[in-house]
Formats: sequence, structure tokens, C-alpha cells
Amino acid sequence: MNRQTNNEMEHTQSTRRKLPPWLRRALPAGETYINTEQILGSLGLETICSNANCPNRGQCWARGTATVLILGNVCTRNCKFCSVAHGRPQPPDSQEPSRLAEMAKRMRLKYLVITSVNRDDLPDGGAGHFRDCINEVRRQCPKMKFEILTPDFRDCPERALEILQSCLPFVFAHNVETVPSLYSVARAGGDYERSLKLLEAAHERFENIPTKSSIMLGLGETDAEVEEVLKDLRRVGCDRITIGQYLKPSKQSLEVVEYIRPAKFDFWKQKAVEMGFSWVMSAPFARSSYFAEQENTQ
Repeated sequence: MNRQTNNEMEHTQSTRRKLPPWLRRALPAGETYINTEQILGSLGLETICSNANCPNRGQCWARGTATVLILGNVCTRNCKFCSVAHGRPQPPDSQEPSRLAEMAKRMRLKYLVITSVNRDDLPDGGAGHFRDCINEVRRQCPKMKFEILTPDFRDCPERALEILQSCLPFVFAHNVETVPSLYSVARAGGDYERSLKLLEAAHERFENIPTKSSIMLGLGETDAEVEEVLKDLRRVGCDRITIGQYLKPSKQSLEVVEYIRPAKFDFWKQKAVEMGFSWVMSAPFARSSYFAEQENTQ
């Protein structure tokens, strides 16, 4: 059995760390970006953009959009693809909904994407706080449209969906993230079938509400596995899909196994359209909430 020498291993790791041309972007700047940063900071709001070191932060904030991270920035799980801190979270902040509404007014938003860390410590998984945030923003901004990107509500999916029923309409998103064979490596706290069942339950419960998911490429999955995930998502009624390149967000995160070329993302977009997804974003920088505000303007 051939083994790599230390020099060969270092060369391989260096090659993986070196971004190809299609994954390079200029540093964020501009008046709108600075204004977005100041508004979020002044209101003490967290974003997944910052906590997950999203490569799209500069572009999104320059458009005056952001994905807010509610229920704190400490997750009860420790998925190896993610850079969000893990540990014991603080109790939900009862003032957070009103601060979200203030942010929406200051930024003149028409579409708000809300996500959260996993809150396995809460009896409803945080669903009640999602509801309170939506209702308060909607009360102050009646024309606001919403997309929620939820955890899997591991111990209380039915209770969580029942609570969320009271704050429709919204796009319901939950990410499967990767193929089943990589869950033990990348998403040990999750369960592929549990995620599929949540999407299916949301599709059945929330009539005429779009469901959405996302998958990362470049973690070592095969094409056959990706195709099976897309088929599984369609089988449970998932309407929308985002396919993007995994990029290592922190030193502790998993290494990138492969940088997928743009042409392959075009291939997966065509494949997803053929399978019947009503909305598809497949590109190296695609993320679950990337350009989400355009979904309902097409």
C-alpha cells in the first residue's frame, strides 16, 4: 500500500487551501455594506453571515440584505462543516423580535431570512421564538415576506411545526447539507432521514408553502450520491434547492476534498430542473439564503 510522504501531504493540503480563480472575491466594501454592518451592530443582532464566515457576506451586505441568526450564536451541536460556536446557549432574548423589526425598518427590507442555531435545550427547539420574531416584524412591517431556515427540531418536530403554523406564510427551509454517507463526519449531530421527514411534514402541513433545502459539494461525495439526495428531496415534496461549494470556514472545520468546477454546478442545475424543482440555484458561491429575496420576484 502506497503512503504519502510528509512533503507530499503538505503539498496536497497546500493545493487544497489554494482557491481556484472562480472562488476568489474582492474584500467587502462600500457605503451600503458599511451601513448594514453598523445597523446590525447597533442593534446587537447576530447574522449567519458573520458567525459562519460566509463568503457572500460582502456581496449580500452591499445589497442591503442579511440572514439574521436568532436564539444566540452558540449551538448545542458541533457539526464539523460549520464555524458557529458550540456549547451551552443563553435563554432566548425576549427583546430580539423588536430589534429585528427595527432592523427591518432601518434597512427598508421587503424580504427577511431568519435562521437559528440548534437549540436542543429548548422544549420546542426554538420554534416559539421563530414565531415571535415573525409576528413582531410583521406587526411593524405588514408587507414583509419571510423565509425561515430551521434546525431539525430533533426531539419535537410535530410540536415545532404546530407552533410555526400560527405565523404563516413563509418559505420553509431546512438543509440536508450533505449526502448520508458523510453525516458521521460532517454532521454527526444530525440525521439524514430525520431531516427528510421534517421537510415532508412541513410540505404536508403547510399547504401552498414552498419548502427548500441545500447541499454542499466538495466534501468527498460522489455524483451518484448527490443524485440520490435530489431524488429524496423531490420524493418528500421539496420545491426549491440550493447547491454550492463547501469552503472551510475555520481552522477546526473539515478540509475541502475537491473544488467543483462551475460547469459541474451547471450540470446539477439542469438535473434538478429536470427532476421538477421549481427554483434552483447551483453555483460555487450558492448558499441557502443567497439571493433568497429574488425567489418570489421571478
